[in-house]
This record gives sequence, structure tokens and C-alpha cells, in this order.
Amino acid sequence: MTEHSPEHSSAPTSDDFAFGGLHHVQLAIPPGAEELCRQFWGGVLGMAELEKPPVLAARGGCWFRGGGLEVHLGVEEDFAPARKAHPGILVRSLPMLAARLEAGGHEVTWDDNFPGMHRIYAFDKLGNRLEFLEPKESTPNP
Repeated sequence: MTEHSPEHSSAPTSDDFAFGGLHHVQLAIPPGAEELCRQFWGGVLGMAELEKPPVLAARGGCWFRGGGLEVHLGVEEDFAPARKAHPGILVRSLPMLAARLEAGGHEVTWDDNFPGMHRIYAFDKLGNRLEFLEPKESTPNP
């Protein structure tokens, strides 16, 4: 047992409140970049844009949903793209997604260093890093 084990702490564990998944992932964008977001998240990735609640719409940004994933793009005045931090997004048909990204002008980097997963990295139109993964048993290696 380590000093961080539950036996040595009265802190709650994730079993105490049962994580149920992510509601959304938020990425930062610069002011006025909503159209670039629509081109990438809506156009290239084919996600549906969601209507933001009026009080939040006044802040700028935009929201998208596709499959079980929701992405919120929020305005940050002194924006800097996330070059290391990133969402890891599970997908089906990773080779098809890679081809779609490349056809949309986005460089794709394949990286099979994650055991049990095929994965690619790409960047959105604002330079935010994105990781897309698919279990190896569900797709052949490209």
C-alpha cells in the first residue's frame, strides 16, 4: 500500500460520486474566430452547431455536437493555442477521418505509441492540438 491509497486517507474516491463521462470539452479561441471554428468543426468534421443560451452567446464563441461529443469554443482575450494540452477524442473509421482532415488542409500525424490504439494528431484552424483515437481491434492499421 502506498501513502496515497484510500486506506490512508478519508478523501473520497471516484467510486463515491461515480463519474459518468464528459459533458463537453472547452477549447479557447481568439475574439472573432467563430467563422474559422464553423469551417473546421462544422465543415471539416461535420459536427452540428448548437445554439448557445443567450447569456452565454453574448460572450462570443460557439458550440458543436457530433456523436456523443460536445465541443465548446470560448473566447479568450489573450488567446494562445493549446500546443500540448488536448482532448483525446474516440472515433470510428480513423483512416476516413484522417483523409477528411487532410482534404480540409489539416496535416495529420500518425502515432501508434499508445498501446491498443491507433491515433492521429491534428490542429484546428487556430492551432489547438487535437488527438483522435480508435481501438486497434476495430480497424486495420493504415
